[in-house]
Amino acid sequence: MTAYFRALRLERWPRSLAIFSGCAAYVFLDRGAFRDADGLTLALRAAAAFLLTWGISTANYIVNEIVDLAFDVHHPSKRRRPLVQGEIRKGPFALIGVFLIAACLGSAAVLFSPSFLMALAALLAAGIVYNVKPIRTKDIPFLDSISESANNPIRFFIGWFAFAPGGIIPPVSLLLSWWAFGNFLMVAKRLSEFRFLKEKAGDYRTSHKKYTKNKLLAGMIASAAVCLASFLYFAAAFKLGTFYIIAPFLVVFFLLIFRKTLREAEVMEEPEKMLISPKFALYTLFLLALFILAFFRDTIGR
Repeated sequence: MTAYFRALRLERWPRSLAIFSGCAAYVFLDRGAFRDADGLTLALRAAAAFLLTWGISTANYIVNEIVDLAFDVHHPSKRRRPLVQGEIRKGPFALIGVFLIAACLGSAAVLFSPSFLMALAALLAAGIVYNVKPIRTKDIPFLDSISESANNPIRFFIGWFAFAPGGIIPPVSLLLSWWAFGNFLMVAKRLSEFRFLKEKAGDYRTSHKKYTKNKLLAGMIASAAVCLASFLYFAAAFKLGTFYIIAPFLVVFFLLIFRKTLREAEVMEEPEKMLISPKFALYTLFLLALFILAFFRDTIGR
């Protein structure tokens, strides 16, 4: 059973924390709706939304583990995954995924609104479109990172609809900025793979056969520019002064990732693993503190 637990990639739970950005954004943009709200009830709803998101994300990793078996053998670390090593069997592993999907979608239908359920189902659908043929966007240059980073705004929607009524949607500029940030990280990961795996990169990821270093660099720059431009547009549209102060520190964060991607001698694994580095962990906490400050300091339209 230990091998099955390792194959579930439960250590990637930090990605599901992205839903709290959606929760926080709705509270920030509509504070009047929460004046008489019960704090414990809100916390329980947010926790339930997180667990359901984590469950669907885990089901997507099961799909990825099964369909990418032939590719993972060419990756320096992923070749050690339990399914590649023959430590687990596909059938029982797939059944775990089916159980997770049924349990999470069923619980969402009971506990939350139809809009929340649709957002959660969209996260599952995005994983299937990304991994499974005949579409499998994972094999299409740049569409692979675009579709993978679509999980960012989908998770934002999940957190948003954990609190928001179905007819209210978040600002497009905020969604675009959140997507572009994720795309920046995903393109950075591909550039790191391209540099480290060299001629074997195409064996692991089909899209690498049509990538070049310059194309990937351009993708990172474009993603960072879209993220910052839409972030500043959101700040201007809602007259959020503290967000202007945060923008230069976001630029520094992008530059740190650029440096890591281009200078380190080993492949950059999943973005959350950057937090193992004290430098990245401290700077990320600093950015989070700035956003918390903005949450309490800024008021919409003032």
